[in-house]
Amino acid sequence: MKKFIPILFGLLAVFPSQAARPRLVVQIVVGSMRAGDLDRYAAHFGEGGFRRLMEGGARCTGARYDYQQTSTPVSLATLTTGAMPSTHGVIGSRWLDYTDNRTVWLTEGRQGPGPYHLIAPTLSETLSLHSPDSRCITIAGEAESAVVMGGRSGEVYWLDPQQGSWTSSYFYAAELPEWISRSNRQRYNLSFLVGDWRTLYDRNNYRNTRHWDIFLSGPSRRGGASPGAGRLSLASDYERLLYTPAGNSALLDFAKQAIVQCRLGSDAAPDLLNICLDSSRRITEAYGPESVEAEDMLYRLDRDLADFLTFLFAQVEEDDVLVILTSDHGTSPSYDLAAPAADRFNSRQFEVIVNGFLNVRYGAGDWVVDCNENCIWLNHNFIYERGLNLSDVQNEVAIFAMQFGGVSHALAATAMRTSYFGSGYARRLQNSFYPRRSGDVVFNLMPGWIGERDRCHSSSGSMYGYDTEVPLLFFGAGIAPQRIRRRVDMTCVAPTAARFLEISEPAASEGEALEEIAD
Repeated sequence: MKKFIPILFGLLAVFPSQAARPRLVVQIVVGSMRAGDLDRYAAHFGEGGFRRLMEGGARCTGARYDYQQTSTPVSLATLTTGAMPSTHGVIGSRWLDYTDNRTVWLTEGRQGPGPYHLIAPTLSETLSLHSPDSRCITIAGEAESAVVMGGRSGEVYWLDPQQGSWTSSYFYAAELPEWISRSNRQRYNLSFLVGDWRTLYDRNNYRNTRHWDIFLSGPSRRGGASPGAGRLSLASDYERLLYTPAGNSALLDFAKQAIVQCRLGSDAAPDLLNICLDSSRRITEAYGPESVEAEDMLYRLDRDLADFLTFLFAQVEEDDVLVILTSDHGTSPSYDLAAPAADRFNSRQFEVIVNGFLNVRYGAGDWVVDCNENCIWLNHNFIYERGLNLSDVQNEVAIFAMQFGGVSHALAATAMRTSYFGSGYARRLQNSFYPRRSGDVVFNLMPGWIGERDRCHSSSGSMYGYDTEVPLLFFGAGIAPQRIRRRVDMTCVAPTAARFLEISEPAASEGEALEEIAD
């Protein structure tokens, strides 16, 4: 019998058992990070940041969002509810109320930013329901990101657009905790804004070559450090935080303070900390994924992440923490570098042209009420007053939209309400469609095309791999190092975290927990 004991211990070393329920779950969302970025820039990542999570935990190399509208609020809702947009109802930052043709903003309300129009419960709400003693804290650079991740419960904080300090709203609390107010009085966030943005390494160590505002370290043709042409004019401390790596640094530092001040992971009731790094998205959008600015931001984030993880595991044992790192979406190539040649899509111009088409077809009138988030909203009251069939008008607009430059696919709302699409582009459009909010026609742009916006060189919001494929890493909580190479839908994140927390999945969850790591 004794000869089997060494073999048994060897098997236990290869297949470690999952630890007890973690005392803290930390979910980190890096805005606009493509799945391939982990390997593309790995040579300059240190041991303690991205590589620590990649090599020491479970890495899902086939993780992707299975829908078309891959924008930040939509995907954050998917991450925290485990549901498709067709179920959780977040289709974008705004939509149209058909009853009065009024624009509805996702997080706007009388008590300041809040979850007034969220439908599906989040992981934070679910944990609070199961364990009232648990603390759920959400931190983001922008109010919308924080609200969507946090939902209706817990403590939710974001950067104040006026001051660049930390704030919340009356929906969540009448006043800020003293430790946050003290930090704001001391203008602590401004300590991260130091001088010009210069490359962390010598210019020869960067894979990307395009640059605008960053100063390149090392010799150049003109000698000395050189900035680019200069794209952005940052008028406030808030913009200087969101459009430079300082925003990520300030947010992760604030997360460290929250761990200590709120005693996260200090008792038997499990806690949750959500972190959304909006600065990485702002930087990638403004400069493009091919820029030195985007590359340097990731190198600096790697250092900040290593510092944060070291601090985290000094406060709570590694086996008592589950760290989830992922992204809200990837990002397109810079529109002027996309191949074949792409361009920016002007939604306002598109709206006018569609309205002109309907004027010719049915007579003069305000047929189109709005066009945004890859949707066209028609004036239902006007259509009914003219005695027209709404479905017929929707189908005609969808057919006409396909003739417009940059549009690759378009489907009428009636088709998505009455049909089931099991594969292809129609399925991804249908997964993004929520009947009470989505437009009369939903469309997708051609590869490389993006919507025309200020400070936008690259963007998301398509069904293509560069937008849908994202990193997904699970670390700690007894998880053995492994690669999961099969296709993984991002609706799995919330139910997987719930399985570790030993609570039920969020009520609207459609995803399946990753059995490889959660059993």
